[in-house]
Amino acid sequence: MSLSHGEVPVLTVDGPGGAGKGTVSRLIAERLGWHLLDSGALYRLTALAALKHGLALDDEAALATCAETLDVRFVACDGETRIELEGRDVSGDIRTEEVGNVASQVASLPRVRDALLTRQRDFRDMPGLVADGRDMGTVVFPHAPLKVYLTASAEERARRRHEQLLSAGRDATLTSLLDEIKARDARDMQRAVAPLKPADDAVLLDSTSLAIPDVVECIERLLSARGLGLPN
Repeated sequence: MSLSHGEVPVLTVDGPGGAGKGTVSRLIAERLGWHLLDSGALYRLTALAALKHGLALDDEAALATCAETLDVRFVACDGETRIELEGRDVSGDIRTEEVGNVASQVASLPRVRDALLTRQRDFRDMPGLVADGRDMGTVVFPHAPLKVYLTASAEERARRRHEQLLSAGRDATLTSLLDEIKARDARDMQRAVAPLKPADDAVLLDSTSLAIPDVVECIERLLSARGLGLPN
């Protein structure tokens, strides 16, 4: 897909949790000098705020209001992105399994998705945007010139998550993580609103046996082939 004059280019990177979307998207954004949208963080922030304020997970109106009024800041710091909610650093808090599972539940609610849709699109700005999520190419940026669907086997994603948790000094069993990943995949793929699936024109990449640098290199080649270019 070619870009019209003045149009802001967008690279969407969709796929299930644990496929490497976040790391790959951040590296590509840094290499391009583009803006970065971690859409999953917005849903996780909504989930964390809901838990913090004791909102019922079946109260769609209250959750939508929570999403609309999130007090959020994304702060670049030492090569990472610090995420603040209501003035507190919650970069680690939003990555827990509990928050991830709640985020998957609230993401299935139409009013919550509507509340966050405009906010996500507002991230699109020059010189470009790398958008990481589950429906970036299908719903949020359907006309993006390059859409990537990054996946990996459930077993490999569970193994990666297990290693992350162990390195952080947290207890977890591989079996329980695999069960949670499979359950979340099923919920995300079967939900009525914006189910997790590749866009019709997405490039599918399976990272099960690929290292992060290999995935980044592959996406860089795809970008170059579409004339989006990379700095020398």
